[in-house]
Amino acid sequence: MTGYSRKLMGVASVVMVALLIGAAGAFAFSLGKYEKVKASNGMVTLPVAQLADGKARFYKFEESGKEIAFFAVKAPDGGVKIAFDACDACYRAKKGYEQKGDKMNCNNCNQKFATNRLGPNTTGGCNPGYLPHQLNGGSILIKVSDLKDGVKYF
Repeated sequence: MTGYSRKLMGVASVVMVALLIGAAGAFAFSLGKYEKVKASNGMVTLPVAQLADGKARFYKFEESGKEIAFFAVKAPDGGVKIAFDACDACYRAKKGYEQKGDKMNCNNCNQKFATNRLGPNTTGGCNPGYLPHQLNGGSILIKVSDLKDGVKYF
């Protein structure tokens, strides 16, 4: 092997290692957005206290091999808002939402939705798909049947 060939192999090795590290980092980052949740007695239970800082939390629930993604956020008005991490318009892109201040931003079309306005009366189009829930003391209760209704998005 000539000196040039050794240098070329060395550069190729460094590039390959850098690509592998980058891919591993991207994979690990993508897993970090969601917390997996499980049901008990037909309900998924989340602690309200987890939302006290106003930051959206993202969850995944698995049903029959399908992962159903949703988020929960405490809005500036104090209300707890729960929605699928998808909408009627952009769900095929499978990009979901991210929080930007007091708004949820569609990662596909870049429309922004004030968290105060999320709920059963703001559905359709690119609005985050409303997910019915109940508050019971310090817990948020979500029926598995309501989660299953969102499987069409995923």
